[in-house]
Amino acid sequence: MSKHVSISPAEAADRLAIRELVEAYAHCADRRDAKGQMALFTADTRFVVYMNAKDPKPSQELHSREALGPVFADLNKYAATMHFVGQSTILTLTADRGTGEAYCLAHHLTIEAEKRQLMIAALRYYDTFVKVDDSWLFAERLLYVDWIEARALS
Repeated sequence: MSKHVSISPAEAADRLAIRELVEAYAHCADRRDAKGQMALFTADTRFVVYMNAKDPKPSQELHSREALGPVFADLNKYAATMHFVGQSTILTLTADRGTGEAYCLAHHLTIEAEKRQLMIAALRYYDTFVKVDDSWLFAERLLYVDWIEARALS
């Protein structure tokens, strides 16, 4: 258990802004706002996906904000998504840089010929944040898929 210490108002504001950044990512995904989602990243961002969290070799690696567009637009194949962001921990924080870890349960609904199926992905993100012009952005986002479950819905 961590010891609670006093933090400055500036640090509290930065921590809140980073939490809101993590939540904005999920919100944009669920609203199919690929441009808004891309805007949460630095121009030279690094986005790495590990479809198998135990495999050290990434499934996908992207190296710019623009490269994220097709990945985020791919969510359009689902009838709906809902990303539940769980704990979000800031591991390190300075005035303009930080690291953190966030958990997410990502729900993806598919409807084909009146058959509804729900795919739930248990995700962990390891993030590097940077403050640019007084706004926090993702400089790097490592996405680890811990497991995927598929359910038929009535």
